[in-house]
Amino acid sequence: MFNQGVRAYAQVKVETAVSTANPVQLVVLLYEGAISAIASAKGEMERRNIAQKAQFLNKAIDIIEGLRNALEFSQGGDIAVSLNDLYLYMVQRLSTANLKNDPVILDEVTALLRELLGAWEVLARGATNSLDVDSTTPSDGNVLTRA
Repeated sequence: MFNQGVRAYAQVKVETAVSTANPVQLVVLLYEGAISAIASAKGEMERRNIAQKAQFLNKAIDIIEGLRNALEFSQGGDIAVSLNDLYLYMVQRLSTANLKNDPVILDEVTALLRELLGAWEVLARGATNSLDVDSTTPSDGNVLTRA
């Protein structure tokens, strides 16, 4: 019963964060979600719970694919192309980790996501601290994604 309350609270917290976030903050939330899903998959891998491991890895892959599909190549240029390649690499590595039950690969992808997350957190702080974000950024809030 207590766990249901905690899950309900967490769901409301996530829904509130998403509904009040600007596009850059949404990207931050997506990176955090992918990192969390990979951590959960790693735990399930250690417990040899194959079905749950696969479920969490599929969630992480879905998030990364969503980030990849949101890339705006006309505005992001070479950075968008590089991110596209990196996202494809991450998806391939997560698929390999799933097949081989290799937690080292999960750590590799997590490290890549954390590096990207750090950059987006800097952008999010700048957007939050800016008095007029809309006058300095494209209409969608950033140059890399259509979040």
